[in-house]
Amino acid sequence: MSLVVYNTLSREKEPFVPIDAGHVRLYVCGPTVYDYVHIGNARPVVAFDVLYRLLRRRYPRVTYVRNITDIDDRIMVRAADNREPIEALTNRTASAYQSDMQRLGALAPDHEPRATQYVGEMVDMIGRLVDKGHAYPAEGHVLFSVPSMADYGRLSRRTRDELVAGARVEVAPYKKDPADFVLWKPSTDEQPGWPSPWGRGRPGWHIECSAMSARHLGETFDIHAGGLDLIFPHHENEIAQSRCAFGHGLMARYWMHNGFLNISGEKMSKSLGNFFTVHELLDQYPGEAIRLLLLSAHYRQPLDFTHEGLVQAKATLDRWYGVLRGRDAAPAGSVPQAVEEALSDDLNTPLAISALHQLGDPATLRAGANALGLLQQDAEAWFRWAPAGAAGPTDAEIEAAIAARQAARKARDFKESDRIRDDLKVKGVLLEDGPKGTTWKRG
Repeated sequence: MSLVVYNTLSREKEPFVPIDAGHVRLYVCGPTVYDYVHIGNARPVVAFDVLYRLLRRRYPRVTYVRNITDIDDRIMVRAADNREPIEALTNRTASAYQSDMQRLGALAPDHEPRATQYVGEMVDMIGRLVDKGHAYPAEGHVLFSVPSMADYGRLSRRTRDELVAGARVEVAPYKKDPADFVLWKPSTDEQPGWPSPWGRGRPGWHIECSAMSARHLGETFDIHAGGLDLIFPHHENEIAQSRCAFGHGLMARYWMHNGFLNISGEKMSKSLGNFFTVHELLDQYPGEAIRLLLLSAHYRQPLDFTHEGLVQAKATLDRWYGVLRGRDAAPAGSVPQAVEEALSDDLNTPLAISALHQLGDPATLRAGANALGLLQQDAEAWFRWAPAGAAGPTDAEIEAAIAARQAARKARDFKESDRIRDDLKVKGVLLEDGPKGTTWKRG
């Protein structure tokens, strides 16, 4: 079955045809590392992780790149507020990000370049743009000349007035055109900086992804993905830089964007008290429950992220892991056709999840869920999960209580057996007696 994806560039669903059928190349914009990432940042990671898994089933080689932005004005401000070196801040937050994404079941990318490691490539690329008349130096800055590109704005489809309005945050007297954007900016002695033909400075945000994608995926590649909020100006400017620097008609053949995430029907905001980081949510819910909720809506549609949705997601996974319980040794089979067909239609994860509900065979269920990055752990480990800091008996205490209950039952002291069971239930531990003995789970 063929893979079809929605291409933001054409505003249509298109059959996916790789540039090289032997090597598919995918780039997803990663985080700016100055704090724990919020749950909205996790949506593209999870959605396009499903895409990465699908591509790896279809093609002999897939290279997935997801960058880390470790030089940015917000990073400098946060490091100053914390009174810590920038590198200490970015190393700590990047490590937390990687750990959190792993706990959400996301596969590690093949390359995870950090912007500060590619400044030389950025300087070279800016030099190309200056030499070709697409950029100009001004007062220690280098700016991209938007009028030099005839079809600038093709991705976002914005009018000239909208393009200028979107660039007003960078309006400055040294700009030749209000829509021009910064490729290089000067650094003070106190700020991080690198040498360049235009003086000591640091790169603008947009040039970073252009340089890193070109280094790892080539001057043109198959898929560039990210959040809907990145279409303009970030992705629009990436296209401008890359196309004008290398002289190609395309930077990426397909552009895929995930929709926004709301919290209980409202936009996430610290002022509303509904701002949640992935790190804190993982203390309250299993990573797979968070992942399932993120996949419950089609990636291009808005997603309402709620406490009730997380509780329901965990209950669903309880049922699925219940099917696997005691049969974890059964290997996963081929991905069921209904699941594969749903994912082949522009990553229709809600339809794929619906198909999983129809599966009762453990091997088939595991294979279908694995395509979504779910049911990745041992069933017993799943049922023993507890929120961080939760009160209740330890695993060893539960096992000891079960042993005492078995001894009581063997002695036909059913009153004591029932007391132990009921005591565990009050403490949030449910026992299940079966032909192979007693199993337990935290309620």
